[in-house]
Amino acid sequence: MDSNWRKIYSNTLEHRVKIVQAVLDDAGISSVIMNRKDSAYLFGDLELYVQAENVIRAKQIINRESL
Repeated sequence: MDSNWRKIYSNTLEHRVKIVQAVLDDAGISSVIMNRKDSAYLFGDLELYVQAENVIRAKQIINRESL
């Protein structure tokens, strides 16, 4: 992943991250999920990244939708 991607959301629950990703996708914002969970111990977060130019809009959508 290049340096143009910014983390805008993280959660330990995969379904929550996928819901946020779907809402952003509906708004026309592409995103990528990075799984940062440790596979042996099952702790850590899943992180959602968007392109730098979409950060403000994506955060506004997340806050407006109370995701």
